Amino acid sequence: MATYETFASVYDAIMDDSLYDQWTDFSLRHFPKGKKKLLELACGTGIQSIRFKEAGFDVTGLDLSRDMLDLAAKRTQEAGLTIPFLEGNMLDLSSLERFDMVTCYSDSICYMEDEVEVGQVFQEVYQHLNEGGVFLFDVHSTYQMDEVFPGYSYHENAEDFAFVWDTYADEPPHSIVHELTFFVQEEDGRFSRVDEIHEERTYDLLTYDVLLEQAGFKKVKVYADFEDKEPTETSARWFFVAEK
Repeated sequence: MATYETFASVYDAIMDDSLYDQWTDFSLRHFPKGKKKLLELACGTGIQSIRFKEAGFDVTGLDLSRDMLDLAAKRTQEAGLTIPFLEGNMLDLSSLERFDMVTCYSDSICYMEDEVEVGQVFQEVYQHLNEGGVFLFDVHSTYQMDEVFPGYSYHENAEDFAFVWDTYADEPPHSIVHELTFFVQEEDGRFSRVDEIHEERTYDLLTYDVLLEQAGFKKVKVYADFEDKEPTETSARWFFVAEK
């Protein structure tokens, strides 16, 4: 197994598999009826893409990482499915056609550098949605960023890998830094160490609403924590459903 595939498998191993079912269920409740053409932004290793494909949608996946996409293609082939996976940046979707639905889950919008980039993603998505199409995405709430994440620590030890995840508050408002360390066993029995830094940032609800409106979206609904309920002061994850 290649090193990157090893680390990607660790990501998949520590990910709560039930989250994909929850993203799927939320999407199915809010996708326009009778529409099939779906673009999944930040599709990663393809687990969510497969969920959508199995639900009957015509799925295209896009991600920055060629290595992730190679794993997604392999996973899809093993499942006996066909899904086109494209290497690309959600800040520029100009090479793509139009879709009925676009999703961007797992707080991937929070990886944008600033609100200018967030707004640019919204504009790109709007331009590549058919009339009546919807854009579904989730982000960390300000409460999650400010009160829950700072000081968070998670460690996991398995037979062939160890994983350390520590999170700290960053300088910009509502931003955090994840420090990830992997120890993964190679074929010769030795353990390799890889360190990663992930920076995330969120904004208040009004900022997201304004950026969506500036992109052209007129009908926007906000929900919380995978449920069809309005956000509260302690909601962890906000879900947006924006209709073109």
